[in-house]
Amino acid sequence: MTDVRRWVWLVVALLIAVLLYLLHNILSPFLVGILLAYLADPLVDRLERWGLSRTWGVVVVFGLFTLIFLALLLVLVPMLAKQLVRLYELTPQMLDWLQHVALPWVQSRLGLADGFWKFDKIKAAIGEHMGQTTDIVGVVLSQATASSLALIGWLANLVLIPVVGFYLLRDWDLMMAKLRSLLPRQREAQVVELAGECHEVLGAFVRGQLLVMLALGVIYAAGLSLLGLELGLLIGLLAGLAAIVPYMGFIVGIGAALIAGLFQFGGDLYPMLGIVAVFMVGQALEGMVLTPLLVGDRIGLHPVAVIFAILAGGELFGFTGVLLALPVAAVIMVLLRHAHDLYKESDMYAGDIDPQL
Repeated sequence: MTDVRRWVWLVVALLIAVLLYLLHNILSPFLVGILLAYLADPLVDRLERWGLSRTWGVVVVFGLFTLIFLALLLVLVPMLAKQLVRLYELTPQMLDWLQHVALPWVQSRLGLADGFWKFDKIKAAIGEHMGQTTDIVGVVLSQATASSLALIGWLANLVLIPVVGFYLLRDWDLMMAKLRSLLPRQREAQVVELAGECHEVLGAFVRGQLLVMLALGVIYAAGLSLLGLELGLLIGLLAGLAAIVPYMGFIVGIGAALIAGLFQFGGDLYPMLGIVAVFMVGQALEGMVLTPLLVGDRIGLHPVAVIFAILAGGELFGFTGVLLALPVAAVIMVLLRHAHDLYKESDMYAGDIDPQL
């Protein structure tokens, strides 16, 4: 009977997995809404302890998030747009430097033949493409008109996310209680303990890692902007986003900042040293303050596992999969840790010892 139950649970799990895969195109707003509700639930719980009702707590949290989003939209987006335009203007100069300075130096060191890179053709193709895309707004509008149904679907999903998140957050505690009541009675304590460990890992990693990325983005962007780097805000935010993979933010950020500084400052020593100092300070703060304080050392996700999770999530579920890849990977890590412990305690690992031997 036990084997029959196991097969039934396995078939049910496989059917759910297949159903989720078949419906992944319409699941995006629901999955993102679940993630938002999970992240915001501690704030609403705290407001409830302060005397607000659950509904008013959700309204306050959503109002706060909306104000932050609008502030970023009104302040940050125009600044980033200016820096993107500046990057667009600097692209021909970067291509010239790459063609006449960097590649000849590499070619002489490696002993490659002349014309090995065929860079003239590459530059011509890029220049032609850039010449065709000077009217960025026109291109975006034409693409939107050509795929109006896809645009409508994307906008509908975007509108659904806060709606789904609001109702899920309002009924979050009630749904968790109902789910717990459906657990098999003899397994309730074990499942609750496992869910509690997953919750601890998720809380430490998702909230902590997001805060680390935000803090690093602010540190890098502020430091580079104080140095007078024209693309400081753009590079700083990109470095903060890349910090989702350990050391990737530092490598991407300092490389891009040094290249931008080379074009802007002409290789002047002091600004270049300042750029290096900004990223060294950020890296030191990440290793000694931010990560121990906000994330802790209970996660244990290897950098290769982080990269694989992000790529696999993007391949299976698109941008939504990228957002959910690390939370799912953290839960899988907890489950694999318990499966490893069970395997070590099983007869399959120990084997049957023949007493005659």
